[in-house]
Amino acid sequence: MGPQRKAAAERPGAAPRGTMDRVESLALAWSPATPTPDALGESPFWHPQESRLYWVDIPGRQLRRMQPGGAVESWAMPSEPGCVAPIRGGGFLLGLRDGIWRADAWQGGLAPLVRFPHDATRMRFNDGKADPLGRFWAGTIWEPRDARRAELYCIDLRPGNGSDGKPAVQLKALNATVANGLAFSREGRRLYWADTGAHVIHAWDWDGEANVMRSHREFQRFTPKPAGWQPGQPGYGGRPDGAALDSAGNYWCAMYEGARLLCFSPAGECLAEVPVPVQCPTMPCFGGPDLRTLYVTSARERRPPQELAERPWSGHVIAARVEVPGLPVDFVIA
Repeated sequence: MGPQRKAAAERPGAAPRGTMDRVESLALAWSPATPTPDALGESPFWHPQESRLYWVDIPGRQLRRMQPGGAVESWAMPSEPGCVAPIRGGGFLLGLRDGIWRADAWQGGLAPLVRFPHDATRMRFNDGKADPLGRFWAGTIWEPRDARRAELYCIDLRPGNGSDGKPAVQLKALNATVANGLAFSREGRRLYWADTGAHVIHAWDWDGEANVMRSHREFQRFTPKPAGWQPGQPGYGGRPDGAALDSAGNYWCAMYEGARLLCFSPAGECLAEVPVPVQCPTMPCFGGPDLRTLYVTSARERRPPQELAERPWSGHVIAARVEVPGLPVDFVIA
């Protein structure tokens, strides 16, 4: 079950090492999509029925939404929201500090759905989303970051899949520090999950119908941050944060502190490096009516003043147009 089970020599899906310096740089025309910044924006998704972008500000304890060019609406949460996903028919699931909560409508009140027994003073839920079959997945973050205690859970709310009408909860992976980079191939054959602190993206062959993960391998491993490195200095490309798939099956990953996104083919080849005007991009998603607007959340909390002066869009959701559309958001079935 654990991501550590495969040795480096057994990575059939990993990209060849030493090729990143030859990757094409893809310059996009970025602009800020939000008028004010978040402390740490995350978990963006485009709601096709509402033509709205949703995302969270984790330390700000806010769920946010907006229509392009419109005002940003905010909903205060009782604790830090690590992730959010829409429910088919209306409402949302959210991963808060102590578990999974449900809202049946915007500003309609929150109800705890599944509480978890972890120490909520040191662990909370982080990256998460629905899979193509309507289950909700969410991973945790071990905030002291001194042990590999983060885990990945699948919460199945579909009728007939629970026990006595309760959600069916499965532990699907563990031995990480910061759960991130969750993505599912559209045909239900591959699952991706990143451990940001370890600078690793994992991949599994996945039987979506049976919800079985097999053949774990390291999809990508990145060079750790050099000792003494400071923002603005060369020598560090960032670490894998949130991710999204495009319609060709390519994996787009935000590289936190790296001021860039990376786009990988399903075979692990790095197709493009995409510079962004923020030092700490956190997660991409595809939106707009044609799913060709690339939205990226970002962070400004605890960043150096000089960096914020040089990169004033830090913390904003930024946007750019791309040629290949993304995949539509998956809805939770409940």
